[in-house]
Amino acid sequence: MADFTSDLLHADDETIVAAVEAAEIPALLPALAAITGDHSLIPDHLQPSATGLMDPTGGLSPDQQADARRLATDALTRLRDEATVPEPEVDIDTLRTLLEFASGGANVDDYLELLREELNLGEDLRTPDWTKDQIAPDRPFRVAIIGAGMSGLVAAFRLHQAGIEVVVLEKNDDVGGTWYENRYPGCRVDVSNLFYSYSFAQRDDWPEHYSSQSVLLDYFRQVAEDTGVRDLIRFETEVSSMSFDDDTAIWTLDVVGPGGVEERVEANAVISAVGQLNRPQLPDIPGVERFTGPAFHSARWDHDVDLADKRVAVIGTGASAAQFIPRVAEAAGHLTVFQRTPAWFIPSPQYTDSISPEVMWLRRNIPGYANWNRFWVFWRNVEGMLPAARVDPDWDGEGRSVSETNELMRTLLTGYIESQFAERPDLLKSAVPDYPPFAKRFILDDGAWAGALTRDDVRLVTQPIAEITEAGVCTTDDELHEADVIIYGTGFAASDFLTPMKVTGRGGVDLHERWGGDARAYLGITMPEFPNFFMLYGPNTNIVANGSIIYFSECEVHYILGCLHEMLSHDLAAIEPTVDAHDTYNAEVDAQNLRMAWGVSDVSSWYKNATGRTAQNWPFTLLDFWQRTRRPDLEHYEVR
Repeated sequence: MADFTSDLLHADDETIVAAVEAAEIPALLPALAAITGDHSLIPDHLQPSATGLMDPTGGLSPDQQADARRLATDALTRLRDEATVPEPEVDIDTLRTLLEFASGGANVDDYLELLREELNLGEDLRTPDWTKDQIAPDRPFRVAIIGAGMSGLVAAFRLHQAGIEVVVLEKNDDVGGTWYENRYPGCRVDVSNLFYSYSFAQRDDWPEHYSSQSVLLDYFRQVAEDTGVRDLIRFETEVSSMSFDDDTAIWTLDVVGPGGVEERVEANAVISAVGQLNRPQLPDIPGVERFTGPAFHSARWDHDVDLADKRVAVIGTGASAAQFIPRVAEAAGHLTVFQRTPAWFIPSPQYTDSISPEVMWLRRNIPGYANWNRFWVFWRNVEGMLPAARVDPDWDGEGRSVSETNELMRTLLTGYIESQFAERPDLLKSAVPDYPPFAKRFILDDGAWAGALTRDDVRLVTQPIAEITEAGVCTTDDELHEADVIIYGTGFAASDFLTPMKVTGRGGVDLHERWGGDARAYLGITMPEFPNFFMLYGPNTNIVANGSIIYFSECEVHYILGCLHEMLSHDLAAIEPTVDAHDTYNAEVDAQNLRMAWGVSDVSSWYKNATGRTAQNWPFTLLDFWQRTRRPDLEHYEVR
């Protein structure tokens, strides 16, 4: 027995009742069952519905919810009154029972090991089960990691756990990557912070449902400190080029450090963690350089520019722009928004809300509740909305939908947009997309988008831009939209992987010449002719309808550790995928992407590269990626 020293011991009945009322039942009941060992807390008649996964109540009726809350209230009251509680002992059979309940009766056997890792109920199952000293104590071996953003930190942590010498090269003066660089007003993540976080570094005190930029940056800073990774990072150090020596199997990285000092760093292996969204892209519009006022990209926000009483022009209405435009509308004297393509918005009433005190109390005082919350978010996204993105070849949606399910989602989202612009039919016709849902990135919305565009001091312009002049933006109808400030919300050069670095592999092959503008990699991680070189968030590892990119990074790092284990345990100098394995894998990914809405639609999107191929997106399930990255199959690799 263990003392239950949380605030639950001192909670009055009103506190418990209020907390239970705010709880998500599909997370609360299994959490309490795990604590107490009492499986009467997960009765069949209160099991969430398999069809209600997108509903926070799990599809339970009002009467069922009331019954569930009574059970939970009684259980918490007993725990309080007893003042002690058995340590949760969740063996594999108990975990299966709890997961089957929480998932709506699904067969979770295929997901069981994956979910054990994601839940992290007291044990970090992704910790390497080996160290370099155990398998290759006398072999010098160093890994260089490029980037200390989200992916770079987890790579450095896991390699450090395995006792591998690591050096992290980071061009900025702090960790965080995209969450360090993007500091525009309103910047926040569009995945629940329960899932947009490391499995090994969970928090029970997230202040928001969807973390803002400053909260996430602080989180990554804290993780870097807590794991000891910060001591491995060389800040203000940018890699300009790297090359592989065939004879020594060593990578040499040319870097520019603080003060412009140039030097070389050698490593047995290199992990690129520079990501896809790290190079802002300005639009290809004549006259961009002519504008005489302040102009900047959202990822390089100039906070010294005062927008008060200014005429501001914003070019672009993508994910970043949808976040900062409402803030700019409040600050500027007048705002003109230039839209090329409208976005699909998903109603998310809690998007910018803080976590309520009641939910915060639950997460802090009910052991495992936050973990089961994380599972609930994860399970809703394992398949998530992915089936609605798949193409039905017999469906004729006239380019506006790709299946019956996709059309249903279109109808639901159109209804939401129509409700938002009910008083402005003049804007409504420009707000509803004419392409299928999932063909471009969704944007979460709590009403701020329509709230901004319907202001009297905001104008939406859909006429194409002809040029930018000294005084503002000129559209193809010859109207000059005068501006004092121009802000570009035009996204990133996502398809230009690893630019502007020059990467030279085996036999002197140049990576960018080999790609020819069409980046590909085996599992998005490794490439023929580039031994001992690994990528995180590489080609075709972006997710659209399911999951969190942190999940992908953890899977990828697990796989890379497997490759390094093979090198060290078998004394291999070099490892690279075979051409056949690489090509077969990419053909499979390409074929599946052409069965998805984003692959068949001709709408402009950063999901596709200059060749028209979907170079970013992963078209399969989260389980599929987890299974593929469990361990490297050396039959798919050339080794020496």
